[in-house]
Amino acid sequence: MNGAALADATNVSFTVTNSSIAATDVVIVNHASAGTAGAYSVLANAVAAGSFAVTVRNVSGGSLSQAIVLSFAVIKGAAA
Repeated sequence: MNGAALADATNVSFTVTNSSIAATDVVIVNHASAGTAGAYSVLANAVAAGSFAVTVRNVSGGSLSQAIVLSFAVIKGAAA
């Protein structure tokens, strides 16, 4: 990630492109390392064929400028 300033209670989103992702998959993303533990809320959303979005929210109470490291896992799904 980028170490640009992220104000408290502010979201930033970006798209991850990965040809292994299907629209029916479940994506789990976590703050893996670097930066202040517990200072960010991270979630995957907008799962589609070939991509998903990640939204990071600063929940620290102040502005942060940390290049956090994220990790993700994909659980293969199927339409029911």
